[in-house]
Amino acid sequence: MLSSLLNKKILIGVTGGIAAYKVATLIRLLVKQGAEVKVVMTASALDFITPLTLSTLSKNRVLIDFFDKKSGEWNNHVELGLWADLFVIAPLSASTLAKLAMGQSDNLLVATYLSARCSVMVAPAMDLDMYKHPSVRQNFDTILCHGVTILEAGTGELASGLHGTGRMMEPEEILDRVQDFFQSRKDFTGQVFLITAGPTQEAIDPVRFISNHSSGKMGIAIAQEAAELGAEVHLVLGPTNIKVLHPNIKVLQVVSAQDMYEAAKKIHPSASCVVFCAAVADYGPAEFSSQKVKKTGELLTLTLKKNVDIALSLGKAKQKGQVHVGFALETENEQENARQKLAKKNFDFIVLNSLQDKGAGFKKDTNKVTYFFNDHTYLVSDLLPKREIARQVVELIKKHLDKQEKK
Repeated sequence: MLSSLLNKKILIGVTGGIAAYKVATLIRLLVKQGAEVKVVMTASALDFITPLTLSTLSKNRVLIDFFDKKSGEWNNHVELGLWADLFVIAPLSASTLAKLAMGQSDNLLVATYLSARCSVMVAPAMDLDMYKHPSVRQNFDTILCHGVTILEAGTGELASGLHGTGRMMEPEEILDRVQDFFQSRKDFTGQVFLITAGPTQEAIDPVRFISNHSSGKMGIAIAQEAAELGAEVHLVLGPTNIKVLHPNIKVLQVVSAQDMYEAAKKIHPSASCVVFCAAVADYGPAEFSSQKVKKTGELLTLTLKKNVDIALSLGKAKQKGQVHVGFALETENEQENARQKLAKKNFDFIVLNSLQDKGAGFKKDTNKVTYFFNDHTYLVSDLLPKREIARQVVELIKKHLDKQEKK
């Protein structure tokens, strides 16, 4: 059986960090599978591993600077970015992560990243406090929305002597992910996904609204996964500060539940799969005040009207061959409520989030879910990064689409 990596062009980016020694093993494994490998290093990476080692293993000259003083040649970052079928940055330091997120280009590696038209994977390696720092997590969110696949760090003993999350994914695991990428990247070619994500805002007056704490991270992560596998994704996105940049994702920004419904209704007939991940407000003000509502007393009575139930409405219009996936966030009677929604809204399966689970819920980078299927079976996930949960959701969608095609 031929390797999925045979003749694939893989660019490895190496940044400064003790985990750089693992890259030698990764390169050897990729070459053994028939891949053509080139390496670009940052200046700080030279303190941890030599270019001679990596050039010997990759069988290609290692590139470090824009200008090679020895050969007198310019290293063209544009050509390098266009050459690769996949760009893997391992290890990824906090410093280089910040540069990727901010679009800086002060070295060859980050300039190549900005020029690359291929998919990009990054394998972070840093101390646990750095890895969990809010600014670092925000940078991860940023590159995630740019379409980068994050190979989440593992847990174990770190170079600092501490024990926790921050170890770079092992070379064998990275190899598996690279192989999976080339084997499955076209799984959804020709498929159209409709995904709703984020909150909605129901206006009270020109300055106030009713909303919730949804960040849109989960729905965006699913959109990224489907797009990476070749799907044409229509992301109907409520108000969020996360920017989504991916050539396969068309973002439709909406505000209210009605706006979201109208946008989704137009796309629904052409969609192969619909994922209802948005946290849609169940109720909105019965009347909108064109002027700011003034403070007049101790109490203010606000009359609310029921909003359109998007999943229920489109569930009734579900066509043969379509797959519908729902999300439910519950605080009590979780399983019973999820199963009721599964049947009532004509879902193929539903993903239950419980606010009782530590590390799950709104604005978190992790999630723990239970999948309920309409054959009365269910699966429970571990507490995982939302991108990993998204990958599970997309894998389940593929299984359901395959079943529909066989009918």
